[in-house]
Amino acid sequence: MMTTPSSRTWTLPGLQLQDVTLPVPLDHAAPAGAQIELFARVVTADGGADRPYLVFLQGGPGSEAPRPLDAASPAWLARALREHRVVMLDQRGTGRSTPVGPDAALPEGAIAGAATLREATASQQARYLTHFRADAIVADAELLRGHLGVETWSLLGQSFGGFTTLRYLSAAAGSVATALFTGGLPNIGPDMDAVYAATWHGMIGRSERHWDRFPGDRDRFRRLADAADAGRLRLPDGQRVGVERLRRLGHLLGASQGAARLHYLLEMDPASAAFSHDLAAALPFGGRNPLYAVIHESCWADGTATRWAADRAQPTEVLADPTLLAGEHIHRSLFAEDPELEVWAEAADLLAEHEWPALYDPAALRAADVPGAAAVYYDDAYVPREFSMDTASLLSRLRPWVTSEYEHNGLRASGETVLDHLLDLAAGRRTA
Repeated sequence: MMTTPSSRTWTLPGLQLQDVTLPVPLDHAAPAGAQIELFARVVTADGGADRPYLVFLQGGPGSEAPRPLDAASPAWLARALREHRVVMLDQRGTGRSTPVGPDAALPEGAIAGAATLREATASQQARYLTHFRADAIVADAELLRGHLGVETWSLLGQSFGGFTTLRYLSAAAGSVATALFTGGLPNIGPDMDAVYAATWHGMIGRSERHWDRFPGDRDRFRRLADAADAGRLRLPDGQRVGVERLRRLGHLLGASQGAARLHYLLEMDPASAAFSHDLAAALPFGGRNPLYAVIHESCWADGTATRWAADRAQPTEVLADPTLLAGEHIHRSLFAEDPELEVWAEAADLLAEHEWPALYDPAALRAADVPGAAAVYYDDAYVPREFSMDTASLLSRLRPWVTSEYEHNGLRASGETVLDHLLDLAAGRRTA
């Protein structure tokens, strides 16, 4: 494990890139303890070396930052680079920041007697994983900001990245020049059940609209659910797909063009190899980004234990009808069905009982003198509008933009449009 920061620069057409790696504490409450690596890539357009920094906080949790291929990849990057240098931060546990995985080497001194998380006990795994929430990510970012010698920088938070941005405003608003949210203004307070109840009922509506739009898809899906219930639905590697796991294909309906993607999948011959492979690719949650499943519910836990909130809030009509689909709803049985997640099953149970500390401070948010803007998607499948607007009301200088034009992935799907709108709103160049 490295003990000093490192940096290297390289180029892509029209871009200069600086790769920065520095050690940060696994537990920020014990800064002299075990250290992990934090990776960030600073992306600068030709001629933009003096522009202010904009930190992109990726959705998830558990996914690394995008890897630019050119100035327009991801699609919003070119707009950001006209005014900023963009910091692509690999949040702890992802990408080139010390990754979380069953066989990834643990940092020295992290868990006594274990070189990897697979070798650790479930309680040791769970304790380790408590250090990968938004509060730790913000503390990491503050160390990176100091390392780069930046007094203040702006934030762009997509989905879970918006949750992290809100934590930033709670904990270190003085470091933030501008705060931008895209589909990521979370509920504040311990009432997780209300959030999951809202998302479940939203998915019921999305399911019914899909079946109405594509006659025949419901019967196809019901036949797949029957096969899943009988243990006959398998992935190419032989994994069994149960009804609850299959139901999570509904996550496609939360994104632009997702309904068409689901339809194209369902019209395939379910006995074909192509269907089996495409089904595997379409299912959310898996071994590549295990944090997405293992600590997913904790991102909503503002001073409470999760206790399998999505399971608890699942409506009876959904339980009775497998054609009522799920979105980002973690089901406990997922850890038994997926061999890549099975290693985390006991730790996930322990984390479900963990009393998570509060992430947000309403008084600090009211006092935050930070301009900003938020894209609030009218029918967001994952972050319900009503909770977002309640949270927006705490931030006196935040300008919300409620739109039905885009789904939860509007930042990516819109090209430059969503980011351009938010930058103009925050800067006062646009009134609505």
